[in-house]
Amino acid sequence: MSTNVDTNGTTVAQRIAQALPRLTRSHRQVADFVLEHPLQVATLPIDELAAAVGVSVATANRFARALDFDGYATFRAELVRGFESLVAPVERLRGNLERPTTVAEVFATALDESRRNIEATRQSLDYAACEAAVQRILKARSVYIGGLGASAWLAGLLQHGLDGSCNDVRMLSSVSGVTHAARSLMHAGPQDLFIGLTFPRYLTDTVALAQIAKGQGCAVLALTDRPSSPLAPLADVVLYCQTETSYRPNCETSVLALIEALTSAVALRAPRAVQSASRILQAVRPWLHGAQGLPRSEAALAQPAGAAPAGAGKKKKKASS
Repeated sequence: MSTNVDTNGTTVAQRIAQALPRLTRSHRQVADFVLEHPLQVATLPIDELAAAVGVSVATANRFARALDFDGYATFRAELVRGFESLVAPVERLRGNLERPTTVAEVFATALDESRRNIEATRQSLDYAACEAAVQRILKARSVYIGGLGASAWLAGLLQHGLDGSCNDVRMLSSVSGVTHAARSLMHAGPQDLFIGLTFPRYLTDTVALAQIAKGQGCAVLALTDRPSSPLAPLADVVLYCQTETSYRPNCETSVLALIEALTSAVALRAPRAVQSASRILQAVRPWLHGAQGLPRSEAALAQPAGAAPAGAGKKKKKASS
């Protein structure tokens, strides 16, 4: 278990071990729960911990004092140390929910945060990195996209955006899990590109996939939030995105905006972009509402510049007969 170091250099687990011989039965009950669920306890106020363990609030407070803390608040603050990035979204949400607010205010706050995050992302963009990212994507034989957890949905949108511009774009997140993703990367090499997406709270599986890709000789493009992200040191190119928010772990809106900007730039530089878009439209036409009669007009768009429309020769023959 990873716990936090207090000002005297003693972890909470060590304090529990030292105090164990003198703890009462109910205090040991609390101690067992703390040792088993340190991260969960770091997010619980005293009444919720007492309810989870099945003891009184007074017992939970006496347990903290038995470990030589001033009280439960000091004990919990010590336990939180080292878990800050993990528990911060929970603490922010708790604080926001404790303040009186309305649904309208939450809507306004969330939308305003999305706007600020997008603007902060735009202002901090390194355009040389953006150019390098586009070049890496277009030059890759295959593009492997790794995003897990909430980032899996964003990774899917990235694949959807790149699919019309690249020959081979592969999503690594699937029902088969991360082991299948690792197996897929065994086919990757120096001609390929791995794109990893991870934001607080960073998933170790995404970092592990980036390490595998790098070991295979793949170039690595990272979409993450800051240089201290565990994905950043593994990447050849990094695009940073501001994701701070009050009600969720991350603001996905700004990440999606960055993805749309990236895929738009790739489409701009991709060869035969209009023809590719026309072919995709033809493929999905049967499922588009109101697309009756579309094949003829769109077939003309799909022709290379200067080429005669399909069937033009037949029409001319008919006219001369």
